[in-house]
Formats: sequence, structure tokens, C-alpha cells
Amino acid sequence: MTFLVVTAVAAERDAVLAGLGTLGEIGDDTRASRSGPPVRVLVGGVGATAAAARTGHEMAAFASATGHGYEAVLNFGIGGGYAGRAAVGDTVIGDRTVAADLGADSPAGFLTMADLGFGTDTIDADEWLLARMTGLMPAAVVGAVLTLQTVTGTAARAADLAERHPDAVAEAMEGFGVATAAALHGIAFIELRTVSNLVGPRDRSAWRIGPAMAALTTAARALATLVG
Repeated sequence: MTFLVVTAVAAERDAVLAGLGTLGEIGDDTRASRSGPPVRVLVGGVGATAAAARTGHEMAAFASATGHGYEAVLNFGIGGGYAGRAAVGDTVIGDRTVAADLGADSPAGFLTMADLGFGTDTIDADEWLLARMTGLMPAAVVGAVLTLQTVTGTAARAADLAERHPDAVAEAMEGFGVATAAALHGIAFIELRTVSNLVGPRDRSAWRIGPAMAALTTAARALATLVG
């Protein structure tokens, strides 16, 4: 059993590897083998497009190198939490991942991919992974995680997204891309975020990157008990 964890940047990868210990290895190369650690951690890049492309490439390279595919793909990273639903320092587990700004504007409001007849903007988490991860982290906040190409930086947009997605607990930039790549390969997927800031007016002085990275390491320790 081998899992792939996809992060956006190297700092997140390193935080995850710190929690996995000997059960993790860097996944951004093709030196994979059946006898390697059970979790490979890939820097997928910032944004859904980069994350989807890099995840798809890694899955294909791993299958070619080992003769078998990943059993699960997990998107781990820090993100923004929606006020009143998740607090700074919380760990959020997505029961679904939503491409919240993929669609069209209209005089009547935002039109989703489903509204336009172009498919779906939502990918549900794998039920087994969701049950196991929430069981290992009972204090985690569970809800939808929004994927945005432009992260929220105003109170007005935060309010609009919160109203359109009443079950949204966090937002980030890569989840839907990673989920799409996993779905195309028929591989189980789930997204986990640790909250570094609240969604709303952009205020870097209020970000708490260090505690969010520490929470990411703690989440990776929980993952290690699942695969170890």
C-alpha cells in the first residue's frame, strides 16, 4: 500500500515529512520501488492547474516504475478558514472539494459548472479515507474545502462564498486539481488543511503560518498510524 501526499510548496512537504518520519519520502522523482516507504510526498505547485498536472505526472511515473498505482492521493497543506466554522490552528478535513470559482458570472449571480451543463464542480472525499482520517483526528473540523484560483481578500467576497457554500469550512488553491487527477486514475482522494488565517480582508500580520505548519506535522503523524 502506497499513498501519495501532494502539497503546494516545499515548506508544507517538509512539515508532512517531519510527521511521517521513516514512513515518508520525497515523491518528486521516479526512483520509486515496491519496497519504499508507504507515503511519498510531492510538491505539486501552487494552483489547481499546476497541482493537477504534477499529480497526474507523478501517478503515471510511479505506476511505470513499480508496476502498480497509488492506493490513495491526499492533498495536504495550509489554508484559510471561514469565520465561525473553523478557527486559526484548526485542522480541517474535507468531505468534499469544490471548485468554487469555476463557472460564469451572470446578472442573476454565479453559475456553477452544473448550472452551465458542463459537468460538476464538486468531488467527494473517499468514504473509507474520510472515516479513517476523522477517526484518527476527532477534533478536526469536517466540511467542504473550496478551491479558488484567486484566494479571498475582501470581506464582501468572503461573505458571498460563505453564503453560496454554507458547508464550506476552508479554502485553498489546489484541492480540486489534485482531486480531478486522482479521479481520472480511479484513485481514492481526500483533502486536509490546517488553518493559518481566517478568510476575509487580506492581512498578512494576522497569518499564523508556524502553528499551521506544526498542525500539518501533527496531521501527518496521524496519517503515519494509518499506513504504518
